[in-house]
Amino acid sequence: MTANELIGYDELDAAAARLQLAEDASGLHGSLCGFLAGGGRIGKQSLVEALHMDAEAATPSAGDKALLERLVKQTETELADPELGFEPLMPADDRPLEERADALVDWCRGFLGGFGLGGAENHGKLSDEAQEILKDLGTIAASSFEFGDSAEDEDSLIEVHEFVRMGAMLLFAECSNRPGSSNDTVH
Repeated sequence: MTANELIGYDELDAAAARLQLAEDASGLHGSLCGFLAGGGRIGKQSLVEALHMDAEAATPSAGDKALLERLVKQTETELADPELGFEPLMPADDRPLEERADALVDWCRGFLGGFGLGGAENHGKLSDEAQEILKDLGTIAASSFEFGDSAEDEDSLIEVHEFVRMGAMLLFAECSNRPGSSNDTVH
């Protein structure tokens, strides 16, 4: 894998397992997205330190450190993309619907936690729309899905996923207070 290739769910999930994080790939990505959307900056600290995650692994490998640094850059770029190219990191579409729905719930939980860490001093000034998005993300994060008609359920998951995607970008645009470029992050 080269530094320019996008990090996939399985690759990040394997790294989270190696680091013995309490979060899987979706929760970790959601936490990072929420942190950045809330106005947080990674700076010189590691992603795990910035998000106050406990990594049970003694010392992350150079490869895992590089992967997490790439994840930060990739996520900053995607959230700020004027073409709206951001996507929450989820299992592939060929994975079971239940797995993808659970991952979306985990992503939302992570997002809300990261958002709270990202810069709470500015969150009192959120627009009504941003407050409503946060409330809806909280509802999704507290959800437990039941499935029946698979085609209808698939369509519903796609709709919820799209809401989450657009909501994350709106919150990032409103709260991050960043210029269009995010090349000031130091690693």
